[in-house]
Amino acid sequence: MDANHLSQRLKAVANYVPNDSRVADIGSDHAYLPVYLLKKDLIEYAIASEVAKGPLQNAKNEISKENLSDKTDTRLADGLLSIKKEDGIDCVVIAGMGGILIRDILENGQSHLNGKELLVLQPNVGEDILRKWLMDNYYSIINEHILREDGHNYEIIEAQKVNDKIIYTLEELKFGPILLEKRSPVFIEKWQNEIKRLENIISSMDNMKGPKPITKINKMKKEIKEIKEVL
Repeated sequence: MDANHLSQRLKAVANYVPNDSRVADIGSDHAYLPVYLLKKDLIEYAIASEVAKGPLQNAKNEISKENLSDKTDTRLADGLLSIKKEDGIDCVVIAGMGGILIRDILENGQSHLNGKELLVLQPNVGEDILRKWLMDNYYSIINEHILREDGHNYEIIEAQKVNDKIIYTLEELKFGPILLEKRSPVFIEKWQNEIKRLENIISSMDNMKGPKPITKINKMKKEIKEIKEVL
């Protein structure tokens, strides 16, 4: 993969970045996403932010190679602390991390957001935890997408700050309010596979010698029932 040939995951993330926006890519690594968007003349400006020097140098090398240093800043900072008011950032991308880490980045860097930015988030796991943070902090989930690549499911969440808190149900937090509506084949397959995984664990526990972890088994049976009701 490089900036000219993005993975399906990153290409899907790119599709949610508004045209002509000023983007902060948090955890940019090689800066493939901002370079791709700039080369296609889809955005005005980008910050490629990294918390470690090695990945930041990778980003610098890629940006220099593509002659985009005039439209891109590379910054060594912890999460959203790389964003300055004068940058005029109106889209923040945080992709390829766990939902808990993305939540923590948003929580710790709130003072660097003006509340008008579009958030494009792609958690690898822990999507429900991230959705709950968005709900609790007055963000509306305005779009969602799920895709499968190389045996992994990836969800993209697009969110915008609102004045009135939107209350999502536990079901919507778990499955995604918009993904529930779309019910795409990838969505169905993901949760069918989760049922199989849970059933296999229950079967293994049932075959254990000695006392069985009844509480755990019942919890998983309840989860299977919840998933089947959705499907």
